[in-house]
Amino acid sequence: MSQAVALTEEDIRRIVRAVLDAESERREKTLDDVVLKAVATILTSFGIEEEDRVELRADFVHLRKWRLSVEQAQSLTFKAVVTAIATGIVGAVWLGIKTYFGK
Repeated sequence: MSQAVALTEEDIRRIVRAVLDAESERREKTLDDVVLKAVATILTSFGIEEEDRVELRADFVHLRKWRLSVEQAQSLTFKAVVTAIATGIVGAVWLGIKTYFGK
């Protein structure tokens, strides 16, 4: 005859947790595989092959540097325009004061 094994509630929780963790890991791996395949398919449809990955990364790095330099140039241009306007206003006020008190 077989003997019944008495499991405690804690034993049952541990077994259920182990099964759920194993299932979760399997599901994550499957999801990762699906996402990887989808991205590879999309890139291939754009004409980007697996071997081009290093060059593609270099292109993105270059684009980021270019974007940052354009943003910096815009910032400097804005500052230059504000400085020119402020200098013009101060110059006009100074000329007005000089003309008013100069006579």
